[in-house]
Amino acid sequence: MRVIGIDPGSITTGFGVLDGDATRPAYVASGVVRAKASEPSAARLYRIFVGLRELLAYYKPRAMSLERSYVAVNVQTALRLGEARAAALLAATEAGVALFEYPPAQVKLAVAGNGAADKDAVQAMVCRALKLDRTVRLNADAADALALALCHFCYARIPVQNGLRSSPR
Repeated sequence: MRVIGIDPGSITTGFGVLDGDATRPAYVASGVVRAKASEPSAARLYRIFVGLRELLAYYKPRAMSLERSYVAVNVQTALRLGEARAAALLAATEAGVALFEYPPAQVKLAVAGNGAADKDAVQAMVCRALKLDRTVRLNADAADALALALCHFCYARIPVQNGLRSSPR
């Protein structure tokens, strides 16, 4: 099965594409969709949506693994993250890709064995699980997206159906 993980951001949105299953995940691609910080918010969101639409058309995943919203200390940050998530939700819906959401602690637990693991530990375990050699330089957002895809292989159960349901908490 092919899965794309998405780490949403209002300027940089990470993506990671994997094939396989929980016992044999295989790296396909990773990177980021970038918007320009100088652009108005609507233009940035459109750029992210179009970039994700193109990735979904090119890689043709069966599932999208997306980070579930969390409560941020800064309300503006939470709002911007929610907008970027909406762009990803729309792209998945338009492409007919099954959508799964996972909270950050569940992703960390699945990948690093600790729900409170830091970004460095998660990135190291992503590289180890996917057998990426030391020459591969992962952007932090791309590494988080790959972690989301790996998490999906561990926990996938029930896709979001028109935004009404999500995977187990």
